[in-house]
Amino acid sequence: MIVSTTDEIAGKTITSTLGLVKGSTIRAKWFGKDMIAGLRQIVGGELKEYTQMLIEARDESTSRMLKEAEGLGADAVVAVRYQTSMVMAGSAEILAYGTAVKLS
Repeated sequence: MIVSTTDEIAGKTITSTLGLVKGSTIRAKWFGKDMIAGLRQIVGGELKEYTQMLIEARDESTSRMLKEAEGLGADAVVAVRYQTSMVMAGSAEILAYGTAVKLS
C-alpha cells in the first residue's frame, strides 16, 4: 500500500477514487509518566514519554486508516493528513485521514 501526503503518485495514474478513509486513536497520559515529564519540564529537554506516546498513537491511527483502505481494495492513500485534538483533560485523539485510490 502506497501512502502519500501528495495528491498524486509519481509514475502512476489514479484510475479510481474510492473515497475518504480514516483511522483514529485516543491516548491518555499516565500519572507515572506525568511525574517524570514534569521533572524534565523543570530542567528542560525533550519529554520522551510523551513523544513515544504520540509516535505510537500516530502509528495506530495510520494502521487503522490503511486497514479501511484495504477493505475498499485501494492501491494507495493520497493526501494523507494528521490531526490532533484534546478530548478531555489528559487525553488526546490522533486522527489520520486521506483519500483511497486505485492506481495503474
